[in-house]
Amino acid sequence: MQELDWNDLRFVLSVARCQSLAGAARQLGVNESTVGRHISRVERSLGTRLFERGLGSFRATEAGCAVIHGAEGVEALVHRLESTASGKDELSAGTVRITTVPMIVNRVLVPALPALLEEHPQLRVELIAEPRDLSLTKREADLALRLARPKKELSTIARRIDQLEYAVYEPLDGPAGQKPWITYEDSMADLPQCRWIADQIKSEHEEILPIKVNDAEAIISAIVAGLGMSLLPIAVGDREHRIRRRGKGQPPFFRELWLLTHPDVRDLVRVKVAIDWLISSVRRFTGTAESGSH
Repeated sequence: MQELDWNDLRFVLSVARCQSLAGAARQLGVNESTVGRHISRVERSLGTRLFERGLGSFRATEAGCAVIHGAEGVEALVHRLESTASGKDELSAGTVRITTVPMIVNRVLVPALPALLEEHPQLRVELIAEPRDLSLTKREADLALRLARPKKELSTIARRIDQLEYAVYEPLDGPAGQKPWITYEDSMADLPQCRWIADQIKSEHEEILPIKVNDAEAIISAIVAGLGMSLLPIAVGDREHRIRRRGKGQPPFFRELWLLTHPDVRDLVRVKVAIDWLISSVRRFTGTAESGSH
């Protein structure tokens, strides 16, 4: 068996994080054929396929996940050795992939990003706005911000960092009064928002809904368009001047915000920097940082 070369493993990690040859090539400053050669060399050396290729996307196989897991440890060790040899702290350089729902990416993380990149100019952040939960175990992301306590991926490190209180919002214009409910499509019926709205619909003996969506950003647009009312996080809804909160009483419920980290990358400086930034950005947005509560 041909011995593994750390330089080859760098290419494996880059493809795993970018999920494409083109993305890895851009990240490493080489062409796609070079990336492909390094991946093929590792696969020949190990006698197994590391990635499933399909529609331009590279997804790690079970064997690939094991190799990536080990390569992350090698990467961390190499960085620590370089830091020790130079007598300097590791730089917060490299790429960190963060996934969460589009609402949080658009409303919380993107506005906070310029300050982070100004302080850490060698850091690269990939924000993956996805309603579905990407897998940290399969290296689809380094960090994930979820709106519930994780029930899967128990090998990851999970930390509750905040919560979002919800309220009902309606169009800014038009008379006050009962309006149709806007909710999520049927495959998302288990969401707390969906269950709460379903209870309201039953109590109001109303079953006809004008629209169902799969994302909170679409709900905001639907409310602005005058299609009805729905639930939104107060920290989001109160900042959206094209809609108004319906009533000022106790929020009907809240959702917890959980930060998930893959254990293999938690000690990397760039990941630590991203974690601190993410937590502080969320808490500033929700007001937790100002109140001092956790």
